[in-house]
Amino acid sequence: MTSGASPAVRPLWQGRALAVLGIVLLAFSLRSAVASLSPVVDLIAADFPVPPVVLGLIGAAPPVCYALFGLATPWAEQRLGLERLTVIATALITLGLVARGFAVDSVTLIAATAVVFAGVGTGNILLPPLVKKYFPDRLGLMMTVYSVAMAASTFLPPLVAVPVADAAGWRVSLAEWAVFAVASMIPWIVLMLRDRPSSRSADPERVAERRDEGADRELESVTGPVVVAPADSRILSRLPRLPLAWAMTFVFGVSASMAYVTFGWLPQVLVDIGGVSAAEAGFLLGLFSVMALPCSLVVPGLTVKYAWATPVLLVTAVVTGVAGLLGLVLAPQPFLYGWVVLYGLTGIMFPMSLALLSIRARTHESAVALSGFVQSVGYGFAAIFPILFGVLHGATGGWQVPLLMMVVLLVAAVPAGIVIARPMTIEDAWSRRHGKW
Repeated sequence: MTSGASPAVRPLWQGRALAVLGIVLLAFSLRSAVASLSPVVDLIAADFPVPPVVLGLIGAAPPVCYALFGLATPWAEQRLGLERLTVIATALITLGLVARGFAVDSVTLIAATAVVFAGVGTGNILLPPLVKKYFPDRLGLMMTVYSVAMAASTFLPPLVAVPVADAAGWRVSLAEWAVFAVASMIPWIVLMLRDRPSSRSADPERVAERRDEGADRELESVTGPVVVAPADSRILSRLPRLPLAWAMTFVFGVSASMAYVTFGWLPQVLVDIGGVSAAEAGFLLGLFSVMALPCSLVVPGLTVKYAWATPVLLVTAVVTGVAGLLGLVLAPQPFLYGWVVLYGLTGIMFPMSLALLSIRARTHESAVALSGFVQSVGYGFAAIFPILFGVLHGATGGWQVPLLMMVVLLVAAVPAGIVIARPMTIEDAWSRRHGKW
């Protein structure tokens, strides 16, 4: 529920082809940078030792880096702007990917990986605001486009990483993904160079006044850049006082927890309780990942377009996820593939959460702050559960208690889902509780 007139709808590519290309390439780079390492760890270990503790640190690095850099991103965006910070983020990803290819021991491998995830953590926060800024009239479509790009880049690297490593070495296999990161920088650099004169001459107060009057279509001129008011430094400090922001954070954190627990532990779980080989367990992990693709095609558009979609999608994710997990606990072998598919439908929550980051804020400035808060705190929350899952397994000697923990976590997302289902922006929520935004 937003104030003002809805933006005029115009063709997706009209005047903003560079933004489409930049968003797709950035989305692809964020996931491929993460998914390209684990398939070749054994080959790396043939050249230098990679102790289990190192693998644990690498596995925990993504949510930790996402949380840390998620907190810093809104502050940096206020000072640098969306496009400039996007270029910096993709430059970090490029540098880290190339450096991983030149790693000589586990220390340099970890250091290079940290640089990669610093850029990825920043890029994660910037994607929803970039969509909000350049495509206010096509939110559902663009959220679908970049969610699909992220889903594709999750399962594509494991398919090609080992064949490339066998043919050209693991260093090439790791560094090759830097090509996409470099390509993703180019559209944003061009946009910065093209739009600089107009951006300097824009009057922020007049821009804000036009937005309040519902004249958003002036900001979407076909021939000119998208002009926005500077980010408000007060927004991020207000979010911890809003139940809506915390509810979105919890749902996002549950979604991330499901993903990181699964990628870290599911193959071992399936080998032990499903009686499958390591190769088949890897295939089932890929099946879990593939379920994100149809979710990414359907969920963002439904979330943006229909108010009823959020509660329906969340309940679907919870019910199927609980069914899949309970199936693995109670009767894993007769229907193993089916349980994994049902559990994989928890992937509904991720594109739904990303779509909500755009429609639960009126402006791109608010979307930056909301995205930073939700993703940084949510990923920090998610970093706990892969560790806790292992601790419970060690304490109980089985997988039933850790799997039941994930069932409880999924069910706990339902009350938060009731809050985020209300068609309300953070600006509206603040005004109702504390007065004028």
